[in-house]
Amino acid sequence: MIPIPATVAAGGWGVEGSLPLLATVFVAGVGTGLLFLVSVVAYRRRRSAQYALISVAVGALLTRSIVGAGTVLGVVPMPVHHFLEHSLDFLIAAVVLYAVYAYAPGTVSDDAASD
Repeated sequence: MIPIPATVAAGGWGVEGSLPLLATVFVAGVGTGLLFLVSVVAYRRRRSAQYALISVAVGALLTRSIVGAGTVLGVVPMPVHHFLEHSLDFLIAAVVLYAVYAYAPGTVSDDAASD
């Protein structure tokens, strides 16, 4: 049996070489890159762990755009793309939730700072 390429099986909705998708990923990457730079500047000004965590989360968003561009350009295979994208989604959610939980008013880290 001859395997059917994924783009044919999905009705021609392949991502490799798609200029509209590449343009979208590029614009998203530029925007996220700017947000990442702002988050790094904020961290450098405040020098606190919660700002570092936000920079990590926004850096992971930027990495998602890079992985997406690699997929459209044919460098990152689709199974690897899915694994990386969903792993980064989990990382982003975990880092943001940890930052909120660990640095909320009245938490252990807040009590330690007041001593």
